[in-house]
Amino acid sequence: MSLSRRQFVVGLGTAAAATAIPARAGNFLGTPDRLYPPVDLSYFDVPISHGPPAIRIGYSAITWGGKDRQAIEEISAVGYPGIQLRANALTEFPDPHALKDLLAKNHLAFVALSSGGAPLDPGQQSKAIATHTRNARYLRQAGGKYLQVIAASSRGQHFTVSDYKREGQLLTEIAKRVSDYGIQTGLHNHMNSMGQTPEQVEAILEAADPRYLKLELDVAHYFQGGGDPAAAIRQYSDRLLFLHLKDVEHTVTPDGYQFVELGQGKVDFPAIFKALRDVRFRGWGIVELDSEPAGSTRTPKQSAALSKEYLTKKLGVSI
Repeated sequence: MSLSRRQFVVGLGTAAAATAIPARAGNFLGTPDRLYPPVDLSYFDVPISHGPPAIRIGYSAITWGGKDRQAIEEISAVGYPGIQLRANALTEFPDPHALKDLLAKNHLAFVALSSGGAPLDPGQQSKAIATHTRNARYLRQAGGKYLQVIAASSRGQHFTVSDYKREGQLLTEIAKRVSDYGIQTGLHNHMNSMGQTPEQVEAILEAADPRYLKLELDVAHYFQGGGDPAAAIRQYSDRLLFLHLKDVEHTVTPDGYQFVELGQGKVDFPAIFKALRDVRFRGWGIVELDSEPAGSTRTPKQSAALSKEYLTKKLGVSI
């Protein structure tokens, strides 16, 4: 016989009362008195809600090519509430508190810092760990949230199963050190890295400790690497830290692709946002355009506005 949770709880309460509470005299109508008033336990019949999806949209400063002050002003002017910066910010803003004040002045949340890679070469790993730890400390002082790390470069490399295990262990160690500053680490799947294809991303994440290393899903890199970004959102919903919202189109260039503004390429964003709603994702999506597409006459600010227009007018996403 199948019982609901409410029936089960009520049954337990009745059984316990029958064995632990002595019989009481009936009231003047001859019916037994209740020890407690009836309780509505219907909430046991439905799953616990984690709240509705809440997707906040920021923008990456990478398109400005290191001109972070201009990027901060223009990203804010376009209307994005968050920003991702690269590690060159540590040079431009040696004092993290000065950066924090500038972002606050422009009403921007410091969502993430691009921190570099995780090389497999044992001779480079100690330096990499120290660099990411330093960046996490700076990020914390500047009021930031997430640290982005890319897996080892795959150019001219052939990897074995043990290589993916070692990479997962290295990324775990980096993420552990970073967590000492209250910062979470996201693996950025990326073309020309160990984390290019869906299978490679899975191998690294399986080898890493899920308590420390999360996934920063770049939807365009995942698509170009042969994967379905919407399926990845569902697969890694419990490990999804934040996203890069990026579009890509096929070209006749040596790479065979180039990144473009949202809605200008092949990525299925309606399916992506449906998946985010389905898994009740609550977090940040960072719109990113590495550089202006070949032949484009738009400025970085104009590209940011074009992607915003696609999100708000075509997809109905609030920014």
